[in-house]
Amino acid sequence: MKNPRLALLIGIFCISVFPILVKWTPVSGLSSAFYRMAIAAAIALPIVLLRKKLEIPNQKTALIIVLAGICFGSDIAVWNIAIQQSSATQATLLTNLAPIWVGLGMFFFLPEKPKRNFWIGAFFAISGMIVLIGYETFYQLKFDIGFCFGVLSGIFYAAYILLSKYVLNQMQPISFMTYSMSVSSVFLAVVLLIFKQPFYGFSATVWSILFVQGVLCQLIAWTLISYATQKMEANRVSLSLLSQVLITSIIAWIFLKETITLQMILGGLIILFGISITFYRRNQN
Repeated sequence: MKNPRLALLIGIFCISVFPILVKWTPVSGLSSAFYRMAIAAAIALPIVLLRKKLEIPNQKTALIIVLAGICFGSDIAVWNIAIQQSSATQATLLTNLAPIWVGLGMFFFLPEKPKRNFWIGAFFAISGMIVLIGYETFYQLKFDIGFCFGVLSGIFYAAYILLSKYVLNQMQPISFMTYSMSVSSVFLAVVLLIFKQPFYGFSATVWSILFVQGVLCQLIAWTLISYATQKMEANRVSLSLLSQVLITSIIAWIFLKETITLQMILGGLIILFGISITFYRRNQN
């Protein structure tokens, strides 16, 4: 895969099916999050070791990898809970508020500042999300547990994107993903023990869905997205990930019978318009 934009597109599609799988899987959100990470790490680690592709980070990079792994594990855990407490579409939309947090994080903490086109695109994309979910939710402050966990997921998500951008300047995506998933697995295992969530006792169908989550939605998807993050600006990657909302909405409509209204279609089109603006200046160079 040499084209970072194609890698990003395929990765987005792979993660877009994840909320549907979570809805289908009758296990706790924490257990689902753990096995998504643990299965992916269990496959990636021996492959990377056998191919001698596992790079050894320096002390600073290792610390950031640990933080990134904790943020990513936290993101998936609270996102799973948001999906189970609301609709797949709303939970996906809220976690993809990450571009706002990424842009602010870059502005305050990174030398690479967001360009004007990013802020214009972000304005349209976030406006599209408000149209999609309905302004009444914001105006009347109808924020339930699912909504709050969705927003919290977006904050963890943004922190992961920013941390991963630094690490990916130091090592290849496959090494970073292997370390990150391993850290997330250990972190989520501790969380499962603390909250006394099950590690086993699932049916064969549930195990098969958990396996698909780990391989397709984590290992394949995030290796491709990490490659795109390495080659592209972090804010553009995060904003492009907003298109996940559209794809998940369509899949949820087909398989979960979640309703898609004209308002949602209009909001989705505005989101895509905002994403296209962020790429406009680059295409002209």
